[in-house]
This record gives sequence, structure tokens and C-alpha cells, in this order.
Amino acid sequence: MADTTSAQPATLPASGLRRVLAVLCVTEITSWGILYYAFPVLAPDISRDTGWPAPAVIAALSGAQLVSALAGIAVGRWLDRRGPRTVMTAGSLLAVPAVVLIATAQNLGWFIAAWALAGLAMSAVLYPPAFAALTRWYGPRRVSALTVLTLAAGLASTVFAPLTALLAAHLGWRHTYLVLLVILAVITVPGHLWGLRGPWPQVEHYADAHEHMDPSTVARSGAFRTLVVALSLATFSVFAVVVNLVPLLTERGVGAGTAAVALGLGGAGQVLGRLGYATLTRRTSVRTRTALILLATSLTTALLSVLTSTAALIAAAVIAGMARGVFTLLQATAITDRWGAAHYGRLNGLLSAPMTITMALAPFAGAGLASLFGGYTPAFLVLAAVNVAAAVLAFAANPIRRAS
Repeated sequence: MADTTSAQPATLPASGLRRVLAVLCVTEITSWGILYYAFPVLAPDISRDTGWPAPAVIAALSGAQLVSALAGIAVGRWLDRRGPRTVMTAGSLLAVPAVVLIATAQNLGWFIAAWALAGLAMSAVLYPPAFAALTRWYGPRRVSALTVLTLAAGLASTVFAPLTALLAAHLGWRHTYLVLLVILAVITVPGHLWGLRGPWPQVEHYADAHEHMDPSTVARSGAFRTLVVALSLATFSVFAVVVNLVPLLTERGVGAGTAAVALGLGGAGQVLGRLGYATLTRRTSVRTRTALILLATSLTTALLSVLTSTAALIAAAVIAGMARGVFTLLQATAITDRWGAAHYGRLNGLLSAPMTITMALAPFAGAGLASLFGGYTPAFLVLAAVNVAAAVLAFAANPIRRAS
């Protein structure tokens, strides 16, 4: 399962690039849909069927995200050296026993441990390794490839949330996970093994002088550390808003069904927002672009906290989704925009780890802020302020100038 062959050319032909992108679009939809988006649909059934406390059930997924964050650092180093084929295929294979253990868990400890194993699989099959694959293989055309990937992966909840609900209504949560497991194995294991074959470009193939910087030096730099803090704060705010949007709307008197529609429309907004990212990259500098996107997420969060009419709140949810969608691409390109693609896997692993941790903590923290400040309105204002702080920090994270 070697990722490189000395007799092969230094990079993939156009047909190979199209194959890689198409395969990753399909496998990311499937991996996100089954390893992440199926869980919120099934969590109430799991708690009701087993008697396990709902917060403890939800904490299992948060634990998986924490494991994924830590394992992602080692995965990033592997990606830089060997490419994505081996690690993403291994992650798909590891997901099989993990989901089997989740579906057959007889007690809460077993369930949490199974999700920890799933977290290892997630570190090897979700966005970071897919971003690394496209960043290195596509080179200067990476933004268009990353945009296509995130547009496709944005359909994961659209496809798998209703499918999961349909299966659960007839089979129960345990058998639903086993059916989803078959889909996961059939699509992602051969997809990664077959679709990601080909030579892994060496650093010397495209790197300029700045990209030959020691990644350890970059990781210790003030700019990198500032960027990590900024994007981690932004991730915390963005995901706390997503998870707590429905409670905010219902607190304002919006019906539960309408609130759910608003959340779904926000997901559609993510797709719309990503369509404009390539144009934004051509017209703005990296610092300006980062600050604008983070300020946009702050503004939309503040609007959600002060608007009162149902129509205005739904419109704000859609605009917030657009800002959230662009934020995903901002994260995907944060390393290459500043330090090039030579050590993308390692540096993006270090960047993604604290972001994934704050994403895992956001659901609990968002509800905690609402309890602390007496409602979701002031909690959303606090989250908006967090994003303003993130924007200021991001603007201070001076990018290294690339060789002209």
C-alpha cells in the first residue's frame, strides 16, 4: 500500500487529480454522515433505550473528538511523509470495529470507550487528512479543490440525518448503526485504497525557500501560536452558536419545527458561503480575509441575539451559516496562506487539535453560558465578543511573506 513510487512522475495527471477529488467528496460525505451526524439523531433513542443520562451519552462524542484532536497531530506528521492513502484506508478499517462496539455496547463505559476508538478513526478520515491530500496534490489550484470538497461534504447531514432517522424508526439505534457501518465500509475502505493511489509529491517538487523552514520553528513562532488561539476561539464560538441556535429561537417564542427549519437553512447557507471563497482569496490579503470572516461570524451571532421577529431570525441564521461555511475554508487554507504546503500535514495537525477540542467543549459551554447569564440572548452576545477577540488576534498573526 505504498504511497510513492520512484519510477512514477512527481505528481498526478489531471485524470488522477479528478479521481482523488471525486473519491474524497464521496468518502467525506459518508464518513461525516455516519461517524458524526448520525449521532445527534440517535442520541435521544440511545439514552431512552439504555437509561444512560443524556449528558453522558453526548459526552461520548465529545470524548471521541478529543481523541481525534490528539491523534491528529501524529496523523499530520504521517501525511507529510507518506501521503493520505495508507492512513485514510487504515482509518476506514478502524471505524468498522469501532462502530460495531458502539452498536453492541452493554454499559456506558463500553460505549464511551467505543467512541474513543471511533475518535482515532475520525482523526484519519475526516477533514484534516482530506485537506492535506488536496493541498499537496493540487498545489496552486488547491482553493478550488478544497471548495468543491467542502461543498460536497456539506451534504453529509442532508443525506445521513434523514436516512438515520428513517432506519431508526424501523430498526432501533443498534441495528441502525450496523446498517450504517456496512455503508461506511463498502464506500470508504475501497474508496481510500483505490482512489488515493499515486505518487505523493515531494517538498522539492514545488516548495519555495520559505516552505523549507523547519516546521518546529514555525510551530514555536508567535504568529503560529497567535493563529492557533484565534482560530480556536472562533471555532468555540461558531460551534456553540450552531448547537444552541434552536434553544435560542425557542426562547424567543419560535416553534420547535420552525427553529429546526432555520437550523437546516443555516446548513444551506454554508454551501452558499463557500461558493465565494475563491473570489475572496483573490481580492484580499490573508490577514484582512481572516479578520473579515471572523468579524462576519461575530456580527451574525450578535444579530441572532438582538433580533426578535421570526423572519429576521431565520434570515440571520442563513447568513450565519454562510459565514460558518467560509470559516471552514479559512481553516483549510490557514497554513498554506502563511507558511506554504511543505509541512501542511504536521502544522495543520497542530492547528486543528485545539480547534477540535474547543469544538467538543462548545455544546456544554454554550448551554453553561446561557445558565450563567440568565438566557441565550446574553450568551450569544458573549459568543459574539469572543469572535471579535479572535478577529483581533488573527489580524495580529502576521503571515510570513512568500518568495515572489
